Amino acid sequence: MHERGNVGHSRPRVIIIHDNPEWIPPLAAAFEAEGVEFEEWLLPDRVLDLSAAPPEGIFWSRLSASSHTRTDPHVKEYGRAVLVWLESAGRTVVNGSAVYEVEVSKVRQHRELERRGFDVPRTVAVFGGRALVDAASDFSPPFITKHNQGGKGLGVRRFDSHAAFEAAAAEFAPGGVNEPIDGITLIQEHVQPAEPWITRAEFIGGVFHYAVKVDVSDGSFELCPAQGCAVLPRGIAAAVCDVPGDDDAELRGASPQFQRREDITAESPIVVELAALLSALGVPLAGIEFIESVDGRQVVYDINTNTNYNADVEHLEQAAGRLPAARRIAQYLGSLSTDGLDAKESPSVPAHSSTAAAGRS
Repeated sequence: MHERGNVGHSRPRVIIIHDNPEWIPPLAAAFEAEGVEFEEWLLPDRVLDLSAAPPEGIFWSRLSASSHTRTDPHVKEYGRAVLVWLESAGRTVVNGSAVYEVEVSKVRQHRELERRGFDVPRTVAVFGGRALVDAASDFSPPFITKHNQGGKGLGVRRFDSHAAFEAAAAEFAPGGVNEPIDGITLIQEHVQPAEPWITRAEFIGGVFHYAVKVDVSDGSFELCPAQGCAVLPRGIAAAVCDVPGDDDAELRGASPQFQRREDITAESPIVVELAALLSALGVPLAGIEFIESVDGRQVVYDINTNTNYNADVEHLEQAAGRLPAARRIAQYLGSLSTDGLDAKESPSVPAHSSTAAAGRS
């Protein structure tokens, strides 16, 4: 456990539950700038006394779908145990257990999106490895694969022929080099963008903050904006990622890969619909990715509930006199009380997301 931040008790302490220290520095800087006291709970290095009450505070889950790639394959289960302990004691948990289940399952994301009317890529989920080739035969190339419990591009590969996939299918089977942690591989239609970018819409406290367009002209498809995510999946180009707060941040201009998309606003129909989705799911903090396709579709394909922010975009936001996302998060979390959402915040997305989601269709 690591404590940092200004010590002051006019606002409740924020406890960040996470699995990746590389994501914390820009958030720590924002919390300190806003005078919000915070503490880190890094998994897996925790011990829970189940007979004791959790400490008071605002708990923010930053647990990710890619946690198993860093320290311990069981981090997802550790996270589930921590969240149920906190929620059963009535603590305020931002992006709690119900939200975490959305984070770690692209099947769940797909179902939540489709049943609310969003255009989603045609997708099949394959359990184990035996049915992979047969399942892919029903897709016209090109098509892509990805892991159900993904993040940072895990398992994302484009295949331009069935023969190429058949040659690689064993990699996704049990014991293969690309075996998904939960055994579930997705096969999905490849959506061709009309322009060489995807869009990521960021929401804080359930309210639209900004949209970023991400250049995919080099063949990239799923891109994380933070350096801690960067991987090189086969067939997918690496994301050019940085962490806000790098030593050379003041020297940076606009990133050629990540740029604010000015034409997407809080009034854009897709943003209004996505905000309603997050409210229905009880998700206060998220980044949602969509593609505007060559055939005129707006295809939503990924919900990131442990969203990160690109250094260049954040730097330019501050330079333009706008509030960077990390600072807005610090303000939002600092405004919460242990009884839930402060009256000044949007009442549509409760902080105790597990309770909110349980009562919604």
